[in-house]
Amino acid sequence: MNVLLVEDSAPTRDLLSRYLGEAGMTTTFASRLSTGFERAMAGEFDVIVLDLMLPDGDGLDLCRRLRAAGNSAPVLCLTARAEVADRVEGLNAGADDYLKKPFALAELQARIRALARRRGATPPRILEATGTRIDFTARRLQHSGSDVPLTDREWRLLEMLATRSGRVVERAEILQALWPGVEAAGADSLDVILGRVRRKLRSEVGGFGIRTIRGAGLVFEALP
Repeated sequence: MNVLLVEDSAPTRDLLSRYLGEAGMTTTFASRLSTGFERAMAGEFDVIVLDLMLPDGDGLDLCRRLRAAGNSAPVLCLTARAEVADRVEGLNAGADDYLKKPFALAELQARIRALARRRGATPPRILEATGTRIDFTARRLQHSGSDVPLTDREWRLLEMLATRSGRVVERAEILQALWPGVEAAGADSLDVILGRVRRKLRSEVGGFGIRTIRGAGLVFEALP
């Protein structure tokens, strides 16, 4: 996950860099509105974390510029002021979420992941590979015209992975989405469900697969 952090405080940048890095996120930094705009437009970021109090102006001005320029990356605002009027102003400027200072690092990480999931969180309507057809709207998996039943949680796992087909989805993110608040207990269950979904996706002539990238996560892809 790629995160742009627009923050002028060097100690805060260092702290967040270490913490988010340990959580598997790649961070890019900017300390001013001008460099924040340049870096946001030059790269592809899953989430932009934006401090509203910057040396060269109000962070909401940057948010407005990004939206006017067509940048749709989710924006999480960090601010000491979070009254209703402030939140309304931020949302009208194009921000997606607010986090009031001081904040817990765990909550920051959770909000970043939630915004990243929200972006492009709709799976494709239909996917087809050799001998296999997945209709996500009807929740119907077929091999050569024969239905293969999946449970609700199997569908949720499949939808989450297929939404980002070809990209790595972290195990921690899957656990949080499918078993919120019980990550340790859900780990074994994820392996069981993952094994079932893999068997159901594979047909005699091909189909789809879920590849494990050790230390990173899972990738959904068509089988060769």
